[in-house]
Amino acid sequence: MSAGKVRIGIVGVGWWAAANHLPILKARPDVELVGVCRLGKDELAKVQQAFGIPYGTESYDELLETVPMDAMIVASPHRLHGVQTLQALEKNLHVLVEKPMTVDADEARAIVTLAAERQRHVVVPYGWNFRPYFAEARRLVAAGRIGTIRHISAVMASPIGELMSGQQMPGTENELFRPDPETWANPQNGGYGWGQLVHLLGGMFYLADLAPERVFAFTGKSQLGADLFNSVSLQLAGGATAALSGAATVPDGKPFQLDLRLYGSEGMLLLDVERERCVIQRLDGTEIVIPITPGDGAYACIEPVNRFVDLCKGLAVENAGPALVGARAVEVVGAMLRSAKSGNAEIV
Repeated sequence: MSAGKVRIGIVGVGWWAAANHLPILKARPDVELVGVCRLGKDELAKVQQAFGIPYGTESYDELLETVPMDAMIVASPHRLHGVQTLQALEKNLHVLVEKPMTVDADEARAIVTLAAERQRHVVVPYGWNFRPYFAEARRLVAAGRIGTIRHISAVMASPIGELMSGQQMPGTENELFRPDPETWANPQNGGYGWGQLVHLLGGMFYLADLAPERVFAFTGKSQLGADLFNSVSLQLAGGATAALSGAATVPDGKPFQLDLRLYGSEGMLLLDVERERCVIQRLDGTEIVIPITPGDGAYACIEPVNRFVDLCKGLAVENAGPALVGARAVEVVGAMLRSAKSGNAEIV
């Protein structure tokens, strides 16, 4: 770090990075935004001017080789996340990589390995994971309050059907940039699985430390061929099972839905962000209510960015979106898409 500030570069500044990540970082006095990479000279200049970033380039390699940094934000299109994260780790940088961490399971596992070898933090900013009620639920599950996990029921639905069908996302008209439908609606690496279901899986694997083993799935697709609906059966380590559901077509203006139910040998955890309920109910009749501050069920991605900076500074804070959780989410979505295509159960 230079003069007590974390020097951060960013690659792939589009809608979300400009609307969320950069304003948070710019507001912190302990952060120095030192470099940015994105395609389009005019767009690059707009980012540099808006956030006072001194160095801009359209070449990621040039950014890594030229600018001294402590950390990198990877917010490029999905297909580039994995290779760019690995390149940053090779430079001994801490990395916040937007979900999905990658769209390739081998890359995901390589990120886990390299981050451990280099002792660098990798944060996938699953916003809900960083809420206090998620952390408390994880603590209680890890402490055995529901016993051994036997089954998980998990549902996520989002108001982004238009974007994932190749149209513009309502409500983004006044942003610096608008979401690129090519990223979200492309059948090769867009769709609901890579774009949204990874949030549900990130939350599930944060709460339940169970490795995925086998997947059987069906998907419903848009006219462009990207998945909009997911129906997934999942076998987990230790014999546990899971039933997952995803849907992109919540009406505009309605809240995101994310409902996780973990059933164990001694009780169950019910976590529903839409209705703001988080409770453990045990077979012995006891109940543990985990409070949710009104409004905290809504999605927000402020805390993950702040936590990333704190981790870079060496502060003793939790990484609620570590590389292993990100990798497990990638493994499941990849196997889900293979299964939907093959009609068979797929090994993760």
